[in-house]
Amino acid sequence: MIRQFIYDQVIEALEHLGYTHDKEIIIEIPNNKEFGDFSTNAAMILGKENKIAPKILAEQLIKEFKKIKAFKKVEIAGPGFINFVIAPAQYFELLWQINKADMEFAQSDYGKNEKVMLEFVSANPTGPLNIVSARAAAFGDTLYRVMKWLGYDPLREFYINDAGNQVDILAESVELRLREIHGEKLEEFPFEAYHGEYVRHLAQKLNSQEGIRIFMMPEKERMEHLKDYALNEIHLMQENSLEKFGVSFDSWVSEKTLRMEGVVEEVLSYLAEADCTYEKEDAIWFCSTKFGDDKDRVLMKSDGSITYFVPDLAYHLTKLQRGFTKLIDVFGPDHHGYVPRLKAAFKALKYDDSMLEIIFLQQVNLFESGERIKMSKRAGKIVTMDDLLSVVSKDSARYFFIARKANAHLNFDLELALKKNSENPVYYCQYAHARICSILKKAKKDKVLPKTWNKELITKLTKTEELALIKKMTELPELLIGIAEQREPYRLTVFVEELAGMFHRYYTKYQIVNDKHKELSQARLLLINNIKNVLAISFELMGISAPEKM
Repeated sequence: MIRQFIYDQVIEALEHLGYTHDKEIIIEIPNNKEFGDFSTNAAMILGKENKIAPKILAEQLIKEFKKIKAFKKVEIAGPGFINFVIAPAQYFELLWQINKADMEFAQSDYGKNEKVMLEFVSANPTGPLNIVSARAAAFGDTLYRVMKWLGYDPLREFYINDAGNQVDILAESVELRLREIHGEKLEEFPFEAYHGEYVRHLAQKLNSQEGIRIFMMPEKERMEHLKDYALNEIHLMQENSLEKFGVSFDSWVSEKTLRMEGVVEEVLSYLAEADCTYEKEDAIWFCSTKFGDDKDRVLMKSDGSITYFVPDLAYHLTKLQRGFTKLIDVFGPDHHGYVPRLKAAFKALKYDDSMLEIIFLQQVNLFESGERIKMSKRAGKIVTMDDLLSVVSKDSARYFFIARKANAHLNFDLELALKKNSENPVYYCQYAHARICSILKKAKKDKVLPKTWNKELITKLTKTEELALIKKMTELPELLIGIAEQREPYRLTVFVEELAGMFHRYYTKYQIVNDKHKELSQARLLLINNIKNVLAISFELMGISAPEKM
């Protein structure tokens, strides 16, 4: 809010003075508070463009800014930086705007209904979701919520890789467990099979439904039946886990279905028609090096089977055919080789490859009592999303999973997530909301809380900490835009921790309600009510609750 206001004033002053402004102007908060509330490099970067010394340009701009009542003080720093001190009256006006917006504060049409496809999680359908998938779910869903808040038209999609060797192995694993149930002794369970306890449960459930009849089917029919059964059960398992985690998907797309619809063959035809394929060693290759890839890629092997790249490309083309203008995929770190070949195919088929964006989430390490817990799906040593949620709350899990940058490894400390004190950032932030709710409830009971807010009350908020709290709240609209554009949900956790911390310190230092100063009390109640709302909005965007008592 304030940053945009200053930017608009800078542009207006430049145009009034007849100067051009083709370069990007930055409005930032100085690290040193002595340099004011905000500063700009406008004069520094535009001096050469306008053939004028930066310091002289800065002086001319300052003369224009001094006519604006919103600025208490404007000064030159160094060779031409301009520092601004915002007048309290401007903060008062901004607080009133926040108050009027209520629970719609920072909502906008910034995204202009742009259709954005967010594909995330998309875990293999061979077992329960683990904590790596949980991080992807929290990240993707938070980004979706922020984009929705800003007027984009995003869609959450889960791609099911249900056509491949891994599904055959899953069916074989279930069959082996079924044979065990019927008394067949296995010398050793195959290493390549899935060892997780969930496979036993699948076999037990199927046995209770069909018993020995499953072994009366012809082998081919039996294996297809086992695949369909296992895939359906695991899909429901994954969907239930996500629901408990507060994440839902607008669409689920099956690779098997895409293949049945002939989309894969279409892709091979498209590439051939674009003269981007050739034959070598009885295989069909995509000449992806012509389009920026480091090596050409096999599309169809000599035995006639296709590589996984082909259905993946086909799937992405369906996204474009559905009218999405931005495709955002959230993947794990082991998918880096995926990007150049997919972008090369986009170029080959005359699509703008900038429409595709891949975000790589780094590994999650789970720690308990200082020891790292090792995970392996095949060996059955996995920490599922359900396991985690049986120990820590959904709120703590979601918060911890988005609290780091996507490209940073995440160490999830179970002991910290369980703490109910200020060491746990989730508890610390939620307690600020609960504390404010308690103050407001008591003020209402004591008949101090007004039925309607009076704008004039705001002028009573003259403490440095009060103006700082207002300033912090005004950062939310631009912060959300930055999160959506840069795909950085972690910045929301930084914001709420800073706002909660400022409130806790303010509460400790000043008495909110004082019987001897009714108007000041009501002004402070207005202030903290808006802090409560801003925290609640932020929590909603993160998919966590805003408790009224703790």
